[in-house]
Amino acid sequence: MQESTGAALSAPDTPPDHDTPASRSRPGVLRWYVIAAVVTLVLDQATKVWALGALTDGRVVPLVGDLLSLRLIRNSGAAFSIGDDMTWVMTLVAVGVTLAILWAALRVGSGRWALSLGLLLGGSLGNLYDRFFRDPAPLHGHVVDFIDYGGLFVGNIADIAIVGGAAVLVWLTFANIGLDGSRPQHAAGRHDDEEQTDE
Repeated sequence: MQESTGAALSAPDTPPDHDTPASRSRPGVLRWYVIAAVVTLVLDQATKVWALGALTDGRVVPLVGDLLSLRLIRNSGAAFSIGDDMTWVMTLVAVGVTLAILWAALRVGSGRWALSLGLLLGGSLGNLYDRFFRDPAPLHGHVVDFIDYGGLFVGNIADIAIVGGAAVLVWLTFANIGLDGSRPQHAAGRHDDEEQTDE
């Protein structure tokens, strides 16, 4: 009788997180990582091939008035054309970021983290492919951009995936969800429980 009571008192007060390593198999988690990366990479390169064939000679295709349109450019730098004369540096930075994402995948135990990292990896590989295999030369290749955001900047599908993956990553960080899917108890929460016990 005492043992049953003790077991009930020691049971967790909150339901288990369904995104923890205990409840998700690693192959299942990595599946989302691979799917997100592959779909992003294929979609990015397919749309770039289309843009190269359909948007040549400065053709502009309005989508939402002046707010969103299709316009082909070849970007030698980073976002906002930063580093136009340092293409090889941008390539090396992209390689470093890609390796960091691959390293993080070795520790991931959360489906949401896997999705975020998969989007980041697919986007990074999409633009990195351009750096290595498009004109004018390996390491100096220009990234194909064709989505014009009101004249502010021009991007591609890879950029959308990178921004989306980064947004999910920031949300997971602020939600206190670890890379392995765990949710450590906040110190403030423990402090409140102690005050209630004292009362």
